[in-house]
Amino acid sequence: MEFRFETKYNQKGLTAMARVLRKTIRKKRSRRSHVFGWCVVALAVLLIAAQRMLGEPWTFQSTLNLGVGVILIAILFTEDQVNAFFAKKKMLPGTSLAKSVFTEEGYTSATEAAVTEFRYETVRQVCETADYFVFLFSRQHGQIYDKAALSGGTVEEFRAFIAEKTGSPVAYIK
Repeated sequence: MEFRFETKYNQKGLTAMARVLRKTIRKKRSRRSHVFGWCVVALAVLLIAAQRMLGEPWTFQSTLNLGVGVILIAILFTEDQVNAFFAKKKMLPGTSLAKSVFTEEGYTSATEAAVTEFRYETVRQVCETADYFVFLFSRQHGQIYDKAALSGGTVEEFRAFIAEKTGSPVAYIK
């Protein structure tokens, strides 16, 4: 049996991969970062509130505290999109479109830059979102496969195939 994917590494796909990484391999680190970020936001709000309660005039420091709080809130709510943006910037030229072929022995991913062969044993975890299958290799590395571009079988058949080949179940991430 042979499955084929043609995946564009665009903002949508990279955001899905960032979300999967945050909710699986990076879960502990992400939780700590969120706690720290919200503590900084709370401190900025407390500093501004204290200045207002003491009747002090609005200063540059107040503006700076407000700016830091607003920027942190925006980043905390759009973390996956921000990570995807920077991941896209780091991509090598010619790697934004990948054509992959999955066989019994392993799988091959071809881009304009290179053709790479992978063994299923190197995949640390396989996850699934509404639109993608995501293969995770480490905290920094993963691959996405667009379900809409799957040929050679159904999504259910591929899910069963990849679970068998990697030896672990496919985790669904919302």
